[in-house]
Amino acid sequence: MRKGRFLVALGAALGILGAGCAGGEPDQAAPERLDAPSTSPTTAASPEPARAALRAGERVKRVGMPADYVPRAPGGATDDYRCFLLDPEVRRDSFVTGYDVVPGDVSVVHHVILYRVPADKVNLARAQDAETPGDGWTCFGGTGIEQQGASLDDAPWVGAWAPGGAERLLDEDLGIPLDKGSQLVLQVHYNLLHGAKPDRTAVDLRLSTSPRLSALETVLYPAPVELPCRAGRSGPLCDREAAVWDVAKRFGKRAGQTVAGLQLLCQGSFEADPGPTQSCTRTVKESATIRSAAGHMHLLGSSIRIELNAGTAGARTLLDIGEWDFDDQSARRVRATKIRPGDRITVTCTHDQAWRDRLPALQGTPERYVVWGEGTTDEMCLGILGVTRS
Repeated sequence: MRKGRFLVALGAALGILGAGCAGGEPDQAAPERLDAPSTSPTTAASPEPARAALRAGERVKRVGMPADYVPRAPGGATDDYRCFLLDPEVRRDSFVTGYDVVPGDVSVVHHVILYRVPADKVNLARAQDAETPGDGWTCFGGTGIEQQGASLDDAPWVGAWAPGGAERLLDEDLGIPLDKGSQLVLQVHYNLLHGAKPDRTAVDLRLSTSPRLSALETVLYPAPVELPCRAGRSGPLCDREAAVWDVAKRFGKRAGQTVAGLQLLCQGSFEADPGPTQSCTRTVKESATIRSAAGHMHLLGSSIRIELNAGTAGARTLLDIGEWDFDDQSARRVRATKIRPGDRITVTCTHDQAWRDRLPALQGTPERYVVWGEGTTDEMCLGILGVTRS
């Protein structure tokens, strides 16, 4: 049942975002569930989740927030993005071969992304942290460490978590590089639609120094969101320009630039083409082998699809989630698929304003023209591929 398990588990306590159900082509395996959803490390009565046994050469290192953090949203918003600098104490070049995000309070933690910070950029991260009182800093749209050199084609992601997420193990021949002296940024998106509560999120990293592992990289494929208000519905934010200005007001001018940038990247102009279904096709620049695929949307998400060379004789579907359910946002293993310069990757998302009438988290929220935004009641369309270059 669509969004069923998540509604039973949390009811109206938390915004229900989208995530994928198993499905797609026969070679697209369903994600492995290695344990139950992670529980709070700050609750003494909560048992540690059962985890898969360590594989040869692996060790576990726990990193996490140094103290409880009470999220605070900026004026006019109901979301707080907070980044925390963590030191995994990596003394030699290593690989992350698995991870388990342990959220402190799942009623406020919307999602978590773990970024790597190269050793030569750690001082920049420390300076960013020092500019903000208390632990961590506000970081809508990324870590805020722009000099880190992140790009869509080589995102410095180590891992991600959303409600229902469990421990993730990479295939035995894969690892995410974490070089000597590197540190991590833990970005936590807090949803405050139902109030703020203290949180102390942690991550258990599986680390290995095996020279036989192939480096896994993350490539991001975003598409625009241009979802107009329904016929017969009205309001001040049903005007697209007003909606974009509202996003920029809540999350900074970079958020407004992202809306325009996605139009230029995907459509070749700044002119929007409103509708429930939006897509983006990008040409592959470097040869690689696709090993995994995932998607990300928010509350109004209905479906997401990632295709290789759509419309050609060699077309292949990499991910096809026909019923979006945030309780299952795991990456799917993909049969090793070679891509070469000139190949084309297409991501397509469908969103539906009708979910406003069905989801407890959206009850009472005014209808608006929905564009790409950081908040729980905004939207995203993001395809995520894990690739190797060798």
